[in-house]
Amino acid sequence: MSGAAVTVERLTRRFGAFTAVDGISFEVARGEVFGFLGPNGAGKTTTIKMLTGLLQPTSGRGTVAGFDLARETESVKRNIGYMSQMFSLYGDLTVEENIAFFAGLYGVPRARRAERRDWVLEMAGLRDHRGRLTQELSLGWKQRLALGTAVLHEPPVLFLDEPTSGVDPISRRDFWDLIHALAGRGTTVFVSTHYMEEAEYCHRLALMNRGRIIALDRPAVLRAAMPAPLIEIATDDSPKAVEALRGVEGVMEVGLFGRAVHAMVRDAEAARGALPRALAAHGLALHGLQVVEPSLEDVFVALVQASGGALAD
Repeated sequence: MSGAAVTVERLTRRFGAFTAVDGISFEVARGEVFGFLGPNGAGKTTTIKMLTGLLQPTSGRGTVAGFDLARETESVKRNIGYMSQMFSLYGDLTVEENIAFFAGLYGVPRARRAERRDWVLEMAGLRDHRGRLTQELSLGWKQRLALGTAVLHEPPVLFLDEPTSGVDPISRRDFWDLIHALAGRGTTVFVSTHYMEEAEYCHRLALMNRGRIIALDRPAVLRAAMPAPLIEIATDDSPKAVEALRGVEGVMEVGLFGRAVHAMVRDAEAARGALPRALAAHGLALHGLQVVEPSLEDVFVALVQASGGALAD
C-alpha cells in the first residue's frame, strides 16, 4: 500500500447520529484516473473533504501522497491540487494575474513562475487572452484556467470535484484530454462526476451510495457484471411505457434511456412476450424490442436500487 497515491482504510465520518461515510476502503495508484460516482447524499463530497484535509475522519485512516490524513494534514494540503465546480478564480483579475496569485499561494519558486505561467497559458489556450479579465472568459476557458492554477505547483495528486458541471460537451471532452495528459505524466487524478459518459474515461470507478462503496472496478468490468438481462423498448410514448411496465411480472427495474425505455428483467425470453402484452394493454404501440448491452448508467441505477436506493433530498 505504500506505493499507492491514496489509501483509505475503513474511513468513517459521522455528524451526530448521521453517518455520512461508513467505513470505506480503497486504494488509488499513482498516475491513475480514479472516478467517484454516486447520487446526491451518497457521501462523495464528505470523502473528498477528508482526503483533502478539510475535514477530520471520525474513525479509520488514510494517506494521500504518502502523508497521514490525521497527523500530517498540512503536508497533505501542500501536496495536492484541488478544483471544484466553482473554479475558485477571481473574476476581477486578469488571466495572468490569477496565475500569478495562485503561484504565490501555492509557493511556486520564483525562478519557475514564468515557466509555469507559460505552461498554463499554453495548456488552457489562453496565450492571446492573458490580459483579459477572467469574468469575461467563456465557461470552457475558465475551466481550463482553473485546472492550470490547481496544478501550478505540480502536485502528485489532483482532486476534481464535479469540475465540468454546466460546461458544454465539446469543452468537457477537451478537459478530459487534459486530465489524461496530466495522468500520463504521473499525476494521480481523483474526480467526482455526475456525467456517465465522463465516468467511462476513468481507469477505475468507485460507485458510492448511502455512505458506502457498493462497487469498485474498471468501467468495462462493472458493465459486464450487470446482474440481469437488459431490454431496450421503442414506443410512441416512452414515459407512459415506463409506467405501464412497472410492476409487470419479471421486470426488476425500468426507466427512460434517451427516447427509449430500458427494462432489467429476470428472464429475457419471458419478457419478449410479457412486455408487448403490457404495452398493448395500455394502448401503446411497440416499435422495437431487443436485448442490449448495459450502459454504465444502467449499472449505476441497478446497483443503487439494490443497495437501498438513493437518499431522498
